[in-house]
Amino acid sequence: MPRPRKNKKVCCLPFSNLYGPKGIKSEGDIIVMTVEEYESIRLIDLEGLTQEECAERMQVARATVQSIYKDAKYKVAESLVNGNTLKIEGGDYKLYNEDERTSGCSRCRRSRCGQNGSIKTI
Repeated sequence: MPRPRKNKKVCCLPFSNLYGPKGIKSEGDIIVMTVEEYESIRLIDLEGLTQEECAERMQVARATVQSIYKDAKYKVAESLVNGNTLKIEGGDYKLYNEDERTSGCSRCRRSRCGQNGSIKTI
């Protein structure tokens, strides 16, 4: 029997969950990135955290973050190089609650935090 998947802590959902070439109706592949993959890219590349600091924020092991981050980078590269649409959805995550907000991100628009299920599709 497989071990149950652990939820990763995420500060907030992305403002938009669909990215791709402008003006092109993508009939090709849609690459799906999970919310925790998005969070790893945001924390490591945008916030400048180490993988260890990212793991602390997401409340998982560093090796888990390393794997999530590797998958996320591959999906971003595949989308950019091949012109595929990148869609952010799903995964095993849990948003920070009100008491945990101080552990969240430093640049997040606080009005987005905690709005479970309110990702805007453009």
